[in-house]
Amino acid sequence: MTPEILARIATARAARDLSDLARQFVATTAQPANPTERIRRARELRELVNQLVGLTVLAEAFGGASWEEITAALGRQDSDTVEREFAEDVAEWGGKSEEELQRAAEGHDALDKWYARHREDQDPEGSTPVADLFNRQ
Repeated sequence: MTPEILARIATARAARDLSDLARQFVATTAQPANPTERIRRARELRELVNQLVGLTVLAEAFGGASWEEITAALGRQDSDTVEREFAEDVAEWGGKSEEELQRAAEGHDALDKWYARHREDQDPEGSTPVADLFNRQ
C-alpha cells in the first residue's frame, strides 16, 4: 500500500459520497423546502467537491505529477503557493506507516460494489476500478 493508492481510494470515496448526495439533491427537487435548507444542501455539495479536488491533488502529487502541472490543472498561477497549501497534507499522508495505510484503506471493496450498482453504459470499461489500483503495484 502506498500513500498514492490510499489517496486514490479516498478520492473514490469522496466521489461516491458526492454522487449519492447529488442524487438525493435531485430527488428533493419538487419537495417543499425553505430556501435556507436548499442552499445548505447545495453548500454540502460544494464542500464535497472541494474535498474531492484536494484529494485528487494529493493522489496526483504522490503519483509523481509536478507542482507546476498541478497548479496549471487547478487554474492557478504560483506553483510554490499551491505546493505550500498542500505541504502539510502531503507530509501527513506520506508519513503514514504501512499499517496505518492498510487500516485507512479498509472497506475499499465496497467502492467497487457501489460502482457496479451505479455503472451505466457510457461509463469507462471495467467493473473493479478500486481493486485495480492494487494491480498497478
